[in-house]
Amino acid sequence: MSDWSKVRLHVVTGKGGTGKSTVASALALALAHQGKNVLVCEVEGRQGLARMFDVDPLPYQERRLTTGLPDEDGGRGIVHALHIDAESALLEYLSMYYRLGRAGKALDRFGVIEFATTIAPGVRDVLLSGKVYEAVERNSRNKGAIRYDAVVLDAPPTGRITNFLNVGGEVGGLAKVGPIKTQSDTMMKLFQSPRTAVHLVTLLEEMPVQETIDGIAELERAGLPVGGIVVNMVRPRDLSDDDLAAARAGTLDRSRIEAEVKAAGIEVTDALLDGLLHEAREHAERRALEDAQRAVIAGIDVPTYELPRMAGGVDLGALYELAGLLREQGMA
Repeated sequence: MSDWSKVRLHVVTGKGGTGKSTVASALALALAHQGKNVLVCEVEGRQGLARMFDVDPLPYQERRLTTGLPDEDGGRGIVHALHIDAESALLEYLSMYYRLGRAGKALDRFGVIEFATTIAPGVRDVLLSGKVYEAVERNSRNKGAIRYDAVVLDAPPTGRITNFLNVGGEVGGLAKVGPIKTQSDTMMKLFQSPRTAVHLVTLLEEMPVQETIDGIAELERAGLPVGGIVVNMVRPRDLSDDDLAAARAGTLDRSRIEAEVKAAGIEVTDALLDGLLHEAREHAERRALEDAQRAVIAGIDVPTYELPRMAGGVDLGALYELAGLLREQGMA
């Protein structure tokens, strides 16, 4: 079990469709259980957090969402959320560091802000990650802002995460010296430190697992700290190993299944039994593939956590349940 207590920035990434927004939200709730004030951020413009917590679309403004589970002393941390867009981040940057309050808004009206965030590759990611950095390292420049014990970032997908966090490399092509270069170097000190952990979300499927392996290799080459692997949407294990093997081999005891179906008060037909045996075989084959991918993940030598598939979908109640499971497994 790993100790993430010193981590201030939890970056959650994963292949599209693996449920990284769900995991990021559940992790924020789990951290709030410890009495921590937590900020969960998103940077991809999808408003996934608003849908997850069933609230109105989030502006570029920190909003209180909910409280965490009670800790041993009955205390509850608070979860805030922030939707970060590059244009608003640049305006805030100009206001904080260059005192361009009204002037910055005038630039926005003339389209200069949008031009600046699209003309140079990487500038948008630098602005987005810069706001995340500011939320972690709050100082006197941002007066009246909430100080957070932890920040959780619902980050870009695995294929983009290294470039997103590698602001030193992105800025290197734009500025060799000066305040922008200095600030990017300061950001990299946080992103490459033990105070940051990049967690990867996957499914027990070949493509997401391979992308997770490739993502870990890229992060390590860039000197970015790998956190844990969260295996999401794990199916319940309904059959024993012996029954799974028999189902794959097509040797399940048909008479036994017939007797169990009759005992349940269901009328038995040959078509029904054939359908049940076919579904059992498909389930067993799927389970064998999942077990093979679980073995691959076990060989990566990274802390691993598992979350179940939520049969009724993911609502706020399900998020609390998932947060409790992450706590039990030691991720928060």
